[in-house]
Amino acid sequence: MKAHEIMNNQVVKVKEQDSVYLCIKKMLQYNISGLPVVNERNELKAFLSDGDIMRAVGKTNEIVLGTLLYADVFQIDPKGFEERAQEILTLNVMEIAQKKVYTVKLDEEVENITTAMAKQKIKQLPVERNGVLVGMISRGDVIRNTFKSINECLKKSVC
Repeated sequence: MKAHEIMNNQVVKVKEQDSVYLCIKKMLQYNISGLPVVNERNELKAFLSDGDIMRAVGKTNEIVLGTLLYADVFQIDPKGFEERAQEILTLNVMEIAQKKVYTVKLDEEVENITTAMAKQKIKQLPVERNGVLVGMISRGDVIRNTFKSINECLKKSVC
């Protein structure tokens, strides 16, 4: 089985000039955990995941001092959680998105895709053809297609 056989070619994506606000809006609207970031030629430039957003909102500057039995955490960032959450909405997506993005080609074997996703702990992989984004593969796509017989059985409600 190849990437093009299991990929979703209806890709929800954002442009590299978009705000984090627009990205979060799309993620909530489409119930997805990440978005590819593309330029005007649909070339992949970055990927914004729910983890990137969590890191941006989370405590950014803290010092942990301690010993084997005891530790103190000192927060240097004077901003509160809600303030940081509001602040990131105005940022450009490229400020928090990951620029190093793992991708696969259209003809990549699903076995290799599965291995890469597991080893790199990736939830979604962009699929490219000649450097242009043409689809996405999620963990769910891999599971659904690898275990088609179970999936078909569930659709028919006769397992």
